[in-house]
Amino acid sequence: MKRFLSTLLFCLLTVALYAQTSDGFRIETLSDSMFSRMQGKSWPKGCTISRNDLRLVTVHHIDFEGKTATGEIICNKAIAQDLIEIFRELYHHHYPIAQIHPIDEFDADDEQSMRANNTSCFCYRVVNGSKKLSMHARGLAIDINPLQNPCVKRLSDGTLKVQPSTGRPYINRSKNFKYKITHKDLAYRLFRKHGFTWGGNWHSLKDYQHFEKNP
Repeated sequence: MKRFLSTLLFCLLTVALYAQTSDGFRIETLSDSMFSRMQGKSWPKGCTISRNDLRLVTVHHIDFEGKTATGEIICNKAIAQDLIEIFRELYHHHYPIAQIHPIDEFDADDEQSMRANNTSCFCYRVVNGSKKLSMHARGLAIDINPLQNPCVKRLSDGTLKVQPSTGRPYINRSKNFKYKITHKDLAYRLFRKHGFTWGGNWHSLKDYQHFEKNP
């Protein structure tokens, strides 16, 4: 009986692993080569986030040319399965995402990554104007198509700060344009279903690209 149960458990684990990886969507611990690429970039000196708390999530997506592309997301292990399920649904519904790469490909420069319309998650940094770690620093936030969904904040002098700066044509959310995230958008509905909050609902600023989850 013990041998039968052991065999059954092995088969079940194998099936579960196959279901997760057979379509190319998978979750992995950070390899030494990936972790090395992050040094001095998204993983700067003094980073307090444990390597063991992060995962590499590989997904497929449809790019703006309508082609299938493969993306990599470094995130907190607490939301890795959420991202697998969300991006699998987005892919099956042909939801367009420009590109998905770790921010290290842009030297962990947030503005540069956003200007390239890159969807990314983990980057160790503090919230602008504070000493508080951002949710990106914990790998618990992701930005989707940031060029068409910029972060907009009105400063004390009345001017608008827009990130990326090239996202100014998209700050008027009453206009119709491609790749705009709204309450009716599939990405919004899927992230909300998985317990994420949306920066587009914030009051102090509007971060239309941003979804975060505090497990």
